[in-house]
Amino acid sequence: MSCDVFFFDLDGTLIDSAVGITRCVAYALEKMDQPVPGDAELRKWIGPALRTSFTPVFGDAQRVEQAVELYRERFDVLGWQEHEIYAGIGEVVQGLHAAGHRLAVVTAKNEPHARRIVAHLPFGECFEDIIGATPDGSRSHKPELIAEALQRLSLQPAPCWMIGDRRMDIEGARHHGMRNVGVLWGFGGREELQAAGAGALAATPEELAVVLRG
Repeated sequence: MSCDVFFFDLDGTLIDSAVGITRCVAYALEKMDQPVPGDAELRKWIGPALRTSFTPVFGDAQRVEQAVELYRERFDVLGWQEHEIYAGIGEVVQGLHAAGHRLAVVTAKNEPHARRIVAHLPFGECFEDIIGATPDGSRSHKPELIAEALQRLSLQPAPCWMIGDRRMDIEGARHHGMRNVGVLWGFGGREELQAAGAGALAATPEELAVVLRG
């Protein structure tokens, strides 16, 4: 593990952001006179790019952009603060950093928002860079985001791991031939992660630390 590099997803991996994300989705739907689904359905919006989730609702690209802007309107003020840090994950991040590993956050969240959130995490300084989606959506899917991370950090995929809670994290890692770990405390769950071909699963941050120590 001496030269391994670890890419962490944000929502569902480092932070439980369900409240902030679902409230912002509901806000956008209400403002556009759309019915707001129940909590279980809203939680499915956590992970995919916003435009991916809004498109089936609105179809029309202009209305999709309007919905994205409304989501961000609330997120800028309130949503970015509405999260909890998963117990134990900070110790894993700090342990890897102390051991000399390079760490980055790779998330489908809008990069300026992701940077603001990570800057306020008690272990945020452990991350060398935060790679997120572009505001215009031109870079928003995990294969593209991982490619951007590899480019920014001047890395090949071989020493890198992707750690995340949704199939998109696993599929993005596999696209680049990277090792990956699916975490079970987030929003995807065992069945989704196994179906995506996760290389390993971790039920707790402590288990994750064991897997990464390999």
